[in-house]
Amino acid sequence: MATQESIAHEARLRAQNIGGIDETTVELESGITVLAGRNATNRTSLLQAFMAALGGESASLKADAEEGYAELELDGETYTRTLTRTGNSVVTDGDPYLDDPKLADLYAFLLESNPARRAVTMEDDLREIILRPVDTDEIEREISRLTDEKNELSSELDRLESLKNELPGLEQERTDLQNKIEDKREELEVVKEAIEEAEASADAQQEGQDELEAKLSELRERRSALEDVRFDLETERESLSALRGEREELEDERADLPDLDSLDREEVDDEIDRLQRQSQSIDGVISQLQSIVQFNEEMLEGSHPEIRQLLADGVEHESDAESLTDQLVEDQETVRCWTCGTQVERDEIEGTIERLRDHQETKLAERDDLEDRIESLRTERREINQTRQRHERVDRRLESVSDEIDQREARLDDLTDRREELEAEIDALETEAAELEAESDDESEDDEESLLDLNRRANELEFSLGRLERDLETTTERIEEIESDLDEQARLEARREEIRDELEELRTRIDRIEREAVESFNEHMDAVLEVLEYDNIDRIWIERVGKTVREGRRKVEQTAFDLHIVRSTADGRTYEDTIDHLSESEREVTGLIFGLAGYLVHEVYEEVPFMLLDSLEALDSNRIASLVEYFESHTDFLVVALLPEDAAAIDDEYDRVTEI
Repeated sequence: MATQESIAHEARLRAQNIGGIDETTVELESGITVLAGRNATNRTSLLQAFMAALGGESASLKADAEEGYAELELDGETYTRTLTRTGNSVVTDGDPYLDDPKLADLYAFLLESNPARRAVTMEDDLREIILRPVDTDEIEREISRLTDEKNELSSELDRLESLKNELPGLEQERTDLQNKIEDKREELEVVKEAIEEAEASADAQQEGQDELEAKLSELRERRSALEDVRFDLETERESLSALRGEREELEDERADLPDLDSLDREEVDDEIDRLQRQSQSIDGVISQLQSIVQFNEEMLEGSHPEIRQLLADGVEHESDAESLTDQLVEDQETVRCWTCGTQVERDEIEGTIERLRDHQETKLAERDDLEDRIESLRTERREINQTRQRHERVDRRLESVSDEIDQREARLDDLTDRREELEAEIDALETEAAELEAESDDESEDDEESLLDLNRRANELEFSLGRLERDLETTTERIEEIESDLDEQARLEARREEIRDELEELRTRIDRIEREAVESFNEHMDAVLEVLEYDNIDRIWIERVGKTVREGRRKVEQTAFDLHIVRSTADGRTYEDTIDHLSESEREVTGLIFGLAGYLVHEVYEEVPFMLLDSLEALDSNRIASLVEYFESHTDFLVVALLPEDAAAIDDEYDRVTEI
C-alpha cells in the first residue's frame, strides 16, 4: 500500500467550551503534533474539538456552558461547528469539514473508544467493521436496477437484430412493388388508349352515348368510394387488433400489481411516527447520559469549574477546602464522592462511568437500528405510492383503450354497412350501364371488348394501382423506421457494455474491499511487529474464510475474518495462540493497525487529512514513538495525545502542545 505524499499544510484550531476547555487556540503544521500532558489537562477535549470541526459527533459541551464552538482553518478555508444547550439536549450546527463523518469516525479518529480499534480487543466481527461504511442494500438495489436496464437493452438489441434481418425482405418487397406499379401504369395506359379508340369509333345516338358516359362516370365514383371504404375497414381492423392486444397487456399488468387493499399506507405512516417518537426519546436519554458522563469525568479529573466551590460548602477554613480539593483531584486510589461525601475507590467511579458509556453506546446502537427501520419504512411507503400510481396509470389507460375500442367497433359497423350499400349501388349501375351499351352498340362485333368492360378494367387497374402505391408508401416508411432504429444500435451496445462493467464492479466491490482490507492489515501488521520488535510473536494475520449461515429457512455462504496469532517456542516450534493471550500492548497495536487498514482501504485520506490518536499508555515509550512515526506516513496531520514521559521519546522536530 503506497504511503501518502508529504505536502506542507498549516492549520489553526480555535475551541471554546468543548469538553473541559474554556477557550484555546492551537496552530499546527502537517506531520506529527504531540499533545503532551498529564491526565485531566484537556488533551482529549482538544481531540474532541478537532473531531467537532471536522464533522464528528463525539464532542461534548462544557457542563457549565450554554454554547460552545470549534473552528478549524485549513488551506485558506474555515470550518465551524457550534454546540448549543437546549433543555436536556445539545444541538449541533455550523459548516464542518465533512458532510458525512462516518468514515472518519470509524477509521481516522482512533481514540480509545473507536469501534475499529476496539473490534480486536473486544473480539467483535472484524468483517462487519470493515464493511460498515458500505451500504450493501444499496449495492443490491443498484445491481437490480442495472440488471433490469441491461435486460431492457438486450431485448431492444434483439429487436433491432430482428429488424436488421427483416430489412432485406422489406427492401425486396419495395423493389417488387415499384416494378408492379410500373407494370400497372403501362397496362392502364393501354386500356385508356383502347377506351379512346372505342369512343372515337362509336356512331350510336349522341343522347344514348352521353347517358352511358354519365353512368360509367357514376360507376367509377362508386368504385372509388368502395375502395376507400375497404381501405378504411382494413385500417380499422388493424387498429382494433392492436388496441385489443394492448388491453390484454394492460389487464395482465393490472393483475400482476399488488392488491391495493393489502397496501396500508396509513399503517406505515403511523409506524414511522411511532418509531420517530421512540428515536427522539432515545436521543434525550443519550444526551442525558452524555451530560452525566462528562460531568462525572470532569469531577473525577478535577476540571469542573464549580468543584472547588462545591467542596468548600460547609467548610469554615479555606485551607481545609483546598485540602479537600487536592484530595479529590490528586492521582490516588480513593477519592471523596461528590454526591455523598464518603471515600470511594477511584476504580469504582471509573467503572460506573465506563458502564454509563457502554449504556450510551447501546442506546446509540438502538437509535441507529430505529433509523434503519424508519428508512426501510420510508422506502416501503415510497413503493406503496409508486404502486398506487401504477394502478392509477394502468386504470386510466385501460379505460381510454376500452373507450377507443368501443368507438372503433362502432366505426367498423358503420363502414361495413356503407360497403354493402356501395356494392348494391355498383351492381345496379353495372346493370344499367350494360343495358345502355347494348342499345348503343348493336352493330359492334361480338369479339370486341365493350366500352363498359374497358372502363371496368381501367377502374380496376386504377384501384390496384392505388393499393400498390399505398403499400409502397407503407413499406418505405417501415424501412425508414427500421433504419432510424438501427442508428441507435451502436449507442445501445456501448451502454450495455458500460452496464456490464458497472455490474462487475458492484458484484466484486465487497469482495475487493474484503481482500484489500485483509492484505493491508497483514502487510502493515508484519511491518509494525518488526518495527516494534515483539520478539515473542511471529505473526498476527487475518484470513478470509467462508462459512455457512442460516438466513430464515435458507443456508447461505458468507465470508468471515479469522484473526490468527502465531508464536514460537524456545526450541523453534510454532503454534497458534488466541486473542485472549495477547498482552494489552499487543492488543492495542493490533486494533490500531486494523483501524489503519480501514483508513487505507476506504481511502479516508482522500476525505479528511487528519488522524487522531490517544490512550497509548499500554505501549512503552519507544514503541509509541515508532508507531506514531509509522502512522505519520499515511496522513497529512497526525495529532496524538501522550503523557510527558511518552512524548519525550518523540523526536524534537515534531510540534508539541503542552498548554491547552
